[in-house]
Amino acid sequence: METEIPALFRSRETIAPERFTFHSSRMRMKKVTKEELEAMDAESLKCALELSDAQVDVMGYACLVAIMSMGRGYHCVSETNLYEQTVKNDAPAPIVTSAGALINGLDVLGAKKVAVITPYMKPLTQLVVDYIEHQGFEVVDSIALEIPDNLEVAAQNPMNLLDIYKRLNLEGVDVLVASACVQMPSLEAIDAIEKEIGIPVTSAAVCTTYEMLKKLNLHTKIPMGGALLSGKY
Repeated sequence: METEIPALFRSRETIAPERFTFHSSRMRMKKVTKEELEAMDAESLKCALELSDAQVDVMGYACLVAIMSMGRGYHCVSETNLYEQTVKNDAPAPIVTSAGALINGLDVLGAKKVAVITPYMKPLTQLVVDYIEHQGFEVVDSIALEIPDNLEVAAQNPMNLLDIYKRLNLEGVDVLVASACVQMPSLEAIDAIEKEIGIPVTSAAVCTTYEMLKKLNLHTKIPMGGALLSGKY
């Protein structure tokens, strides 16, 4: 969230007049386990209140698996609760969750069958798969990299995805999600993978950025794959 999403907004600044500032309030989490994710999510309302003091124009909840591990359709509940918190502080701000953004992004891309790469342990990855399928998409195949440490997830080399994705069954797949996690970097690899496989490639970070731009009414002709990174609008 704090690296790739600002990078995407900065990319837009090179070809559009808008300028952006970034503000963050962090929920604590060290190990990517269901227990820590639940504890982290419990801090989300406090974070939304803190950020609303800055009267931001849009607010993003940046942990996809925290939302998806809380139960099917939870992104709708979370977005409502967080928005209500900003209203109570007299600073209403549209809310984007990376979980909801990924679902909306897949819909915008016209996906029916998808493949997904996650850094999570297999049980958490299965929760993500179940969540996506409950939203109406078929997950043809998935890869769980099984990295339990949150900082190690962030330290992954995105170019490794150029080899990792080849382990997926992509037969009949409409969209590849190169990283179903805003913590695991993928931007540098997205365009290259897309060129190799000839179908749209996206990520939680790309979809979150796209959804935030929509909330700001800045979404005209913004693609959701590798072109978003390179500024080819």
